[in-house]
Amino acid sequence: MTEQEREQQGAEAVATPQENGTGPEGEETVVVTAEELSQLRGQAADYEDRWKRSAAEFQNYKRRTEQERAELLRGANGSLILDLLPVLDDLERALANVPADQAESKWVEGARLVERKFRAIMERQGLMPIESVGQPFDPALHEAVGGTGTHVAQEYQRGYKLNGRTLRAAMVVVGEAPAATAGQGDQKDELQA
Repeated sequence: MTEQEREQQGAEAVATPQENGTGPEGEETVVVTAEELSQLRGQAADYEDRWKRSAAEFQNYKRRTEQERAELLRGANGSLILDLLPVLDDLERALANVPADQAESKWVEGARLVERKFRAIMERQGLMPIESVGQPFDPALHEAVGGTGTHVAQEYQRGYKLNGRTLRAAMVVVGEAPAATAGQGDQKDELQA
């Protein structure tokens, strides 16, 4: 018996009411033709497809809103950390300019401890310093305030990345490549020639 014959037989069974017009539990039976049954199945398949699409769209919506919320939090952290960076800069400058005769004093040790704790908190939030001196100049990481050349010769203000993105570019003076790097490049050129 083919599938079409089984459907036909099932449709006929549904279409044939019992003698008194009621079902096995006293419910009235509904007569459905094979064509109507086919339409109802198509409609059910359409509803199921729509339901699956709606469920998938809702999952995408939830994922997208979670990503937007996380991005908003990262942005809020970035704004706060950017506001706190001048404090870190001032601490570093103060500690770099401690007179030699006071370098071992308790208050300088306390200030160094505060600077280390502050830096550790910032690093836990995803803040990382940008290494600049001796590196090739990169406009995405460095802001040149003087000089000419291809490499960073001096750093005026440290730059930072937050979670892999540049939060504050480093203020640098550019110059020629360091002698060690330039020498290696010359050796490579000689080997290729």
